[in-house]
Amino acid sequence: MTRQALFAEPGALPCELRYFEVAPGGHTSLERHAHAHAVVVVRGSGRALVGDEIVELAGLDLVQVPPRTWHQFRASDTEPLGFLCLVACERDRPERPDARELARLCERAEIGAFVRI
Repeated sequence: MTRQALFAEPGALPCELRYFEVAPGGHTSLERHAHAHAVVVVRGSGRALVGDEIVELAGLDLVQVPPRTWHQFRASDTEPLGFLCLVACERDRPERPDARELARLCERAEIGAFVRI
């Protein structure tokens, strides 16, 4: 996975626009934050875990990740998944699930089969 900051001018706007690209079959980390994300798919397809829901992703789909919500993005096996992600400039660091939280997330078979660590 790659990440590029596209717009991060201190003082201009209180947000940062980033571009992520996930290789075919790849995934982002499973994490949550105190801040929200606004995501726009601009390349490829895949799926995403947002809270307790798995959603299909295709070009120009919009995904809102609320604060304190577990999320992970996965590219399809055949093409990269590229997306823009808008976040606040001032934000917390990612939180990864501990063993107990991971077990709770994976209680649902669909989510357990989706999540990659």
